[in-house]
Amino acid sequence: MSGRLILFPVHIGCDDLSHSLPAYNLDLLYGCHTFIVEELRTARRFLKHAGYPHSIDSTTFFLLNEHTGEADVASYLDAAQQGEDVGLLSEAGLPCVADPGRLITRQAQQAGIEVVPLVGPSSIMLALMASGFNGQNFAFCGYLPVDRHERATAIRTLEQRVLRNDQTQIFIEAPYRNNQMLATLAETLHHDTMVCVACDLTLPSQYIVSRPASQWRNDTPNLHKRNTVFLIGK
Repeated sequence: MSGRLILFPVHIGCDDLSHSLPAYNLDLLYGCHTFIVEELRTARRFLKHAGYPHSIDSTTFFLLNEHTGEADVASYLDAAQQGEDVGLLSEAGLPCVADPGRLITRQAQQAGIEVVPLVGPSSIMLALMASGFNGQNFAFCGYLPVDRHERATAIRTLEQRVLRNDQTQIFIEAPYRNNQMLATLAETLHHDTMVCVACDLTLPSQYIVSRPASQWRNDTPNLHKRNTVFLIGK
């Protein structure tokens, strides 16, 4: 009997795990001795914070990030093939959603290994829930182009999707470029196109505001180095 690949969400802001992770997640976490992670340091820190009862130094870790190729993950599920559960840890939020993990979940599916997704926080979904925008038809667009002109062109394309299909457009930015992103949205979008800024989700400083693009031109929060989700909608 093979083990399972368990997809473990990680808190996205608030350090009180009880606010975002069910106790059931921790029960399963404590049963794993092999983890696939994006960054070793933060994974070890999360396990300690979660009260992981085993020696972290004797726990097996495999790295899976944007530099990992298909050949690199060939042995990552050996423990699962031998009957042990293997955990996939997100850096923050949900594994495989705006987060590496596709390679290993696909490999598990192809090998007939059960994949177990667990409940946890997603900044994308939390932002959509609170925005007031269409939650029946939406798209997550990842990062927009860094080049100023290319970014403006991409924003106009997203706006057309909103206007044509009432499809909410969701995207993120490197935290140190958040202020520039909001300025570009305010300058580029039609004055009454709605923009939601969702910042510091689950933290005491949480800020989620939806207003027309024109109103963001002169009333802008400081988003510098704060984890932020942007949404365009009706």
